[in-house]
Amino acid sequence: MSHPLAGKPVEVELSGRVIPVHGILIETGPDILVIRNESRYYYVPIVHVQQLKPGDPEDVSDTPCEPPFEPQSEPISYRKVLLNAKGMFSELFITGSQTIHGYVTSVMNDYFVFYSPVYHSVVISLDHLKYLVPYPPQSTPYGLSPEQFPLKPSPVSLSRTFEQQVRKLIGEFVVLDLGEQPHKIGVLKGLDGGMLAIANASGQTVYIHFNHVKTIHLP
Repeated sequence: MSHPLAGKPVEVELSGRVIPVHGILIETGPDILVIRNESRYYYVPIVHVQQLKPGDPEDVSDTPCEPPFEPQSEPISYRKVLLNAKGMFSELFITGSQTIHGYVTSVMNDYFVFYSPVYHSVVISLDHLKYLVPYPPQSTPYGLSPEQFPLKPSPVSLSRTFEQQVRKLIGEFVVLDLGEQPHKIGVLKGLDGGMLAIANASGQTVYIHFNHVKTIHLP
């Protein structure tokens, strides 16, 4: 059954993002919304939608453009979007005030790996992606040539779950949540009782609830 706002301008407020997403509601799935504004298609996991309401037509352009993925007969889903986006230059919003740009390289049980020219291989919990915007075909980050920015697999072997993957990095110098806060950069000491221990720059061990860890990568 289609959404009552399908085909109409909408405004979407997302958790962790100050500025709403504006566009035309193109499609809905059991766990994802698709919103188009000009040539940008926003794939938004529903779990992070705080409010969806009618938008101002002046805030969006309804110029038709080709969707980034081939139409499919089955309903769209979050996992299918990630699988279809593999190897395609995309923009992600996860946390803070910045987006990151690069490629989805692997999709596992409850996380995926994203390769960025800035952060390299980033392990991202499926629970914390706010939106994904694929770029047009043949686009590359920052105007880099394919030779300058080849698609690279993760340098570490991948586990099935996010927790198992994080445990593999115990003893390594890591960056959590893209380094948005200084205490989230340091040596990963352990993961026990749902709390992740990390030694920060001063050598002090701080504890972070694992469910709030959005991303982890090696600098």
